[in-house]
Amino acid sequence: MSPEAVARHRVRLTVAFAAVYLIWGSTYLGIAFAIQSIPPLLMASARFLLAGGILYSYARWRGGARPRPVQWGWAFLLGAMFFLIGNGTVVWVEQRLPSGLTALVVAMVSVWTVLIEWFRPGGARPTGVVLAGVTLGFLGVALLVLPGQVGGGHVDSVGVMLLMFSTFAWALASVLSQHADLPTSAAVVSGMEMLAGGVLLLLASVAIGDWGRFDPSGITLKSGLSFLYLVVFGSLVTFTAFAWLLQVSTPNKVATAGYVNPMVAVALGWAFDGEALSPRSLVASLVIIASVVLIITGRELYGRRPVAAAASSSARGSAPSLSRYAGRVDGAE
Repeated sequence: MSPEAVARHRVRLTVAFAAVYLIWGSTYLGIAFAIQSIPPLLMASARFLLAGGILYSYARWRGGARPRPVQWGWAFLLGAMFFLIGNGTVVWVEQRLPSGLTALVVAMVSVWTVLIEWFRPGGARPTGVVLAGVTLGFLGVALLVLPGQVGGGHVDSVGVMLLMFSTFAWALASVLSQHADLPTSAAVVSGMEMLAGGVLLLLASVAIGDWGRFDPSGITLKSGLSFLYLVVFGSLVTFTAFAWLLQVSTPNKVATAGYVNPMVAVALGWAFDGEALSPRSLVASLVIIASVVLIITGRELYGRRPVAAAASSSARGSAPSLSRYAGRVDGAE
């Protein structure tokens, strides 16, 4: 490879990693802005129906095989777990919790994935380093929700518990997707799952009355632009970057997004939406991030498949099908 080609490749790598780190980290704030004037589940439904339709159509136009009915069944099962439960809970909870704090709790996908892979049939016990990360993860969440005002501040414990449930569903879907009967094209699968999740979110939005609260004339410029940002950049651009990185880089390097994304989300929430962490919440945040670092590092050191390359993807929902290749997903994420 010529020096010029090497330089171009490095630039592309830098841009792709910047997209995965910064854009995916920014989607939590994008969700917070979008739901200011668009009902949450309706917003999420429209996002994934639009992004999934574009991605699926493009992948099929590029030669992706037509999915069989059983594969659509898997897409709806995984779409329900990734998007209806995973992303749907995130967008709803962001009415109660700051976007940065939401991103930190979503990082618990890494912890749940380790436990699910351990206790599934044929699973292997994690290493000591990984188990230390699991322990720290639950300790960080406990610091957020336990009663008392040590360190000041108050965190909505109901919102945190709902996020814990959604991260468990996301992690379970990530493990199931490794054994599901799905097309070989990652783009086709992601498009299918986004479409399926979008349909289910639409039904849920009708069931909870989002349509009755929706006023198209009341959509603000900030919400409208944030919605378009989530579709174009949060789902399509970062999906392309993530898929390319898995081809040219190592899964362990891509997995670093699992702890970079929450830090980006916290910084952006503080800078652009006035979000602030109490001393206790700040300590809990650092503990959760340390948990993800230990899990990813422990798996890399001992040659195990990384988890959490897409930990914050449950919020974004950008590329869940790639969890079968890199332990991930889109959130959002």
